[in-house]
Amino acid sequence: MSRPKLLIVEDDPGLCAQYRWAFPAYRVVLANDRAAAEQMARREMPAVVLLDLGLPPDAEGVSEGFATLEALRRAFPRLPVVVASGQGQRENALRAVALGAYDFQEKPVDLAVLRTVLERALRLRELEEENLRLLAGSRTSPIQGIVTADEGMLKVCRTVERLGSVSVPVLLLGESGTGKEALAHALHAMGPRARGPFVAINCAAIPENLLESELFGHERGAFTGAVRQVIGKIEAASGGTLFLDEIGEMPATLQAKLLRFLQDQIIERLGGRTPIQVDVRVVSATNQPLEEQAASGRFRGDLLYRLNSMTVRIPPLRERGGDALLLARWFLAYHANQFDRRLRGFDPGAAEAIAAHPWPGNVRELENRVRRAALMAEGPLVSAADLELAVPEAAPDGGTEADLDLRSARMRAEREVIDRALARSNGSLSAAARLMGISRPTLYDLLGAHGLTPPRAAATAAQSGP
Repeated sequence: MSRPKLLIVEDDPGLCAQYRWAFPAYRVVLANDRAAAEQMARREMPAVVLLDLGLPPDAEGVSEGFATLEALRRAFPRLPVVVASGQGQRENALRAVALGAYDFQEKPVDLAVLRTVLERALRLRELEEENLRLLAGSRTSPIQGIVTADEGMLKVCRTVERLGSVSVPVLLLGESGTGKEALAHALHAMGPRARGPFVAINCAAIPENLLESELFGHERGAFTGAVRQVIGKIEAASGGTLFLDEIGEMPATLQAKLLRFLQDQIIERLGGRTPIQVDVRVVSATNQPLEEQAASGRFRGDLLYRLNSMTVRIPPLRERGGDALLLARWFLAYHANQFDRRLRGFDPGAAEAIAAHPWPGNVRELENRVRRAALMAEGPLVSAADLELAVPEAAPDGGTEADLDLRSARMRAEREVIDRALARSNGSLSAAARLMGISRPTLYDLLGAHGLTPPRAAATAAQSGP
């Protein structure tokens, strides 16, 4: 594989010569000022940048360096920039990070530490590009709003696409939270009834004594409290689609009346005697085994035959390959934008936890966890703790499949080194950073990436009490 390109923006000829041999893992390209840096970035497309703040014409100050940092971040927002400068005042470091720098190293730099920082910045770039590739792969779904790369779910989407053009009843079978309503919307939107209304009703959420009125409507005086005429959901959906969610929970007393409507598309409001012709496509959904219920008499068999002219079975999230992580990344990007949070993705522990979790609540549970994590995460990477998930432990036979992933193995080794360094230094971050051969800002970044709290801050919080 070709070596990644490292753009070094530095006006000191001696340092430029030193940097050329100090980074053998990279193809080094040099720029001496802001204009050259922007030109080289566009021409060479580097993987990472090492930037000095003291650039001409302000070689003794920082204005030109910060202008270069802003220009590179604006033109290449995913390009990691590491700042290494002799102007190492704390306010300069804070300003550089606030402007999007990956890290700040004070000159004279420790080359071993700098190599580690650049390697981590490059790894971050690779993770972000992998996220984009995965998201691009999800666009093979023919249905807007459905994010998937799983062949089984793609087959479901293609089936829904074909069924959208016809008005036959469709029964969607799947566990709670698998996206049945989203697919019902797709059936409506992709067909000739798209301009008509889409009316949804949850048969399990409405008390039995009110459900008949909700479906069929009622006339004034039909029962106590009926002070005016009310149009039911079926009539309101005329010309469009009626979505009957949780159809398996429909009371037996209403099943016969619904069957008559499905047979002739005629209804009567409660308390009324006038037949009303409607034109409605019915899409129903359930997580109940309707065939078993029909066999036991709990659900009318003739109604089931009317509802399931076409049946679409939706796989649960745990059976959709890598869709859990794919969807998690999509939800994180969406909710981070909604909450105006600068989040880079999931750390390896979170990715392992997402892949290992059985997701009993399916896509709904996944979105809820990611939404909460996007709001509450303290570092740039979301951890398993932010998702309130446990990182899977190694199996007795040597570990999980995630153990075979090189990036995950590196993160586990990294976590072990952090723990040992903190233990040996009695919780001193400065001493731990020296033992590890890195800077304090880099150690803080590592602590955030692994979801760890700085030990002395944690001890202070514990001592202060609630």
